Amino acid sequence: MNASVTPWRGAARRDTNDLRADRRFRWLVTGAGLLVLAVLLAAAFSMAWGGRAAFEHFGVGFLWSREWDPVGQQFGAWVPIYGTLVTALIAMVIAIPVSFGIAMFLTEVAPKPLRAPIGIAIELLAGIPSIIYGMWGLFVLVPELSEHVYPWIDAHLGQWPLVGPLFSGPPLGLGMLTAGLVLAIMIVPFISSVMREVFLTVPTRLKESAYALGSTRWEVVWDVVLPSTRSAVIGGIFLGLGRALGETMAVTFVLGNAHDLTASLLMPGNSIAATIANEFAEADSPVYRSSLIALGFVLFLVTLVVLAAARLMLRRLAIREGR
Repeated sequence: MNASVTPWRGAARRDTNDLRADRRFRWLVTGAGLLVLAVLLAAAFSMAWGGRAAFEHFGVGFLWSREWDPVGQQFGAWVPIYGTLVTALIAMVIAIPVSFGIAMFLTEVAPKPLRAPIGIAIELLAGIPSIIYGMWGLFVLVPELSEHVYPWIDAHLGQWPLVGPLFSGPPLGLGMLTAGLVLAIMIVPFISSVMREVFLTVPTRLKESAYALGSTRWEVVWDVVLPSTRSAVIGGIFLGLGRALGETMAVTFVLGNAHDLTASLLMPGNSIAATIANEFAEADSPVYRSSLIALGFVLFLVTLVVLAAARLMLRRLAIREGR
């Protein structure tokens, strides 16, 4: 009888230990998730608390005021906000089609021996420090653009009726268009890597069936691959957008860092991250320092809104697709 009871007790003891281990693991991963949320809320609260003096002094008008005068202690966030949004938009307009082309080439067009080396090279671009991109942009890209590209743009596109104000101005090389171009180069590895990985998850039978029905390679990608991976592709795009919104050093090198609001993309401008990086060490008054911290809080809110919009879009796509 003892021999029959002992295995039962051993199995019960193992079940109890497994249940305790599962409970401890559940609490561990729950704590990890709550820790991320706590850090996020703590960062937001610290920036809001540090920028309270600016909001108390200037009110809500701080967000759309264009004045930035450290001597007169007058600060407004609209010029950095405008520069941040415009440079990020330029980067996305350039990076999305380039990333799509790279992902399509690596998954559908490139010979198999070339796919791995090119894919690794693109992923290595994501590991280059942003300051290297900034130095390359300042010492290599800016002179080339100011001598060969921007004069042609100003002479030809600057005279057009509607888009002329966007492309007119002195060919300085430094400006929002240059910053957007550098940002596009920086985020292409992130977006293209995500697109390539999700394109590879599409079942081969679906693509072969489309080819068998007479579809071209473009029709297969547009009608089969993209509908199957739409949610992941949008997620990768917004991942790149989040990187573009918060980039600091590369933008600081090539943006020009001028607190001027102009429609021309060839003129120098400023961004939230560049303003904080350039002027935080020089903030010699509580209001000045609080205004810079308030800019950080505004950047946090902008990024949060962008990512929340991405989640909402993905959820709507999932509901539409019946998931």
